[in-house]
Amino acid sequence: MSRTTWSPSNVPAPPRKDEEERLRELGYQPVLARRMGGFGNFAISFSVISILSGCMTLYGFGMKTGGPAVMLWGWAGVGLFVLCVGLALAEVTSAYPTSGALYYMADRLGGRRWGWYTGWLNLLGLLGAIAGIDYGAALFTGAFLNLRFGFTPTPEKTFLIFLCILLLHALLNLFNVRLVSLLNSISVWWHVAGVSVIVGALAIVPDHHQSVSDVFGSGGYFNATGWDNPLYVTAIGLLLAQYTFSGYDASAHLSEETSNASVTAARGIVRAIWASWIAGFVLLSGLTFAIQDYAGTLDTKTGVQPAQIMIDALGESGATALLLVVIVAQLFCGNAETAAASRMVFAFSRDNALPGSALWRKVSSRTQVPVPAVWLSVGLAAAIALPSLYSATAYTAVTAINVIGITPAYAIPIYLRLRAGDRFQPGPWNLGRWSKPIGWIAVLWVAFVTVLFCLPQVSPVTVSSMNYASIALAVVLILATVWWFVARRSYSTPQAYGSDREQAEVAEGIV
Repeated sequence: MSRTTWSPSNVPAPPRKDEEERLRELGYQPVLARRMGGFGNFAISFSVISILSGCMTLYGFGMKTGGPAVMLWGWAGVGLFVLCVGLALAEVTSAYPTSGALYYMADRLGGRRWGWYTGWLNLLGLLGAIAGIDYGAALFTGAFLNLRFGFTPTPEKTFLIFLCILLLHALLNLFNVRLVSLLNSISVWWHVAGVSVIVGALAIVPDHHQSVSDVFGSGGYFNATGWDNPLYVTAIGLLLAQYTFSGYDASAHLSEETSNASVTAARGIVRAIWASWIAGFVLLSGLTFAIQDYAGTLDTKTGVQPAQIMIDALGESGATALLLVVIVAQLFCGNAETAAASRMVFAFSRDNALPGSALWRKVSSRTQVPVPAVWLSVGLAAAIALPSLYSATAYTAVTAINVIGITPAYAIPIYLRLRAGDRFQPGPWNLGRWSKPIGWIAVLWVAFVTVLFCLPQVSPVTVSSMNYASIALAVVLILATVWWFVARRSYSTPQAYGSDREQAEVAEGIV
């Protein structure tokens, strides 16, 4: 979106500046390679949202928690609110295009403590996203191996596959950002083609399809959560859509590696959301209309409900081929999320916010990639997913961790921008007179879903079925508070780059 589209006529357009000059004005010496274009920046957020990951991995959860009607109508409604969040966040991103993204924005607009807690929430959400995406890919890989070779996907075997996928993504992210950008660009077309092939096959091949009433109407409601209140079940069922619509801050985290980031990173966020909104609705509709046996799909031996839909509709050979399409898309998604999370770790460490910051902010002189940050990101993601070895409901809790970590982090800079009023200096991409209404819608929506996804998802609530996302959130906030008193003297985002001391600190980070 251009400046002229959104800006009121009485607001003068700021002069266009070189991105490296702008980064120095924001306080940072450029150390990352600016090799990503506008399409690549859009592609990383589109890849992280990944409808072939989020929609597919939580489809079984959606079937039990409200059923088809909640999935489809929920997708439409949640997508609209998320678009408001994305528009408001894109406006702030245009003003502050740095790898730190959300926490840097909050720091500038609200002060050091706002930035501190935003950063920790953002980090929790990004690490939860890696865990959720790659564990979902492991589940689908297990289902594929079950169909192809009779493999039995036990929790232990699934976790081992998950660790292998994490290792793959770590290794891919050790190369320069051009490889990441290339893979994300391929990912966009893979997703578009994949959705087209999957929906086309499910629409043409089966003789039987669900009725419109059984998908969008009263016949489309199904509850296997143990809760009696349909309103509560419907609200909890929104997790599928809200989890999928997350991670679009990846465009902001790759700002320092993107050309003309003040515009292209903002556009990348918004385009990724609306493109995923449309494609995701088509995918969910295609899957749901093709269900042949609802009860049989829920109780599938593969452990993955979309796989059973494909088996019933297309046979094992067709299902195997489509599962492979989904798995590759999920691998693209996890790779993009690893890139985004590692840049967040790098940026947060650059400002001395993490234990061991001197190590995590180091950048390879050969590839200009924050190598230690990549390894830390995948290591912590593995730790977050550990409860999946012991709890059947842990995976949905991991996805909830992603939502309640990263979604509040989106809203904080938006709220602080609203609070700043005219003190906020917009970048070249902004919403003009729509900034306040869209911003307040975004803040209120985030407050609602943050509380919602801390609530228990199944009844009765036991040790194995509890939603431990709220516990993870509490642990991170406690850790952030404790570490604040240790690191508050050293933590800060620079006001301006150029002092001898700052140049020396940057030089120490290049290895």
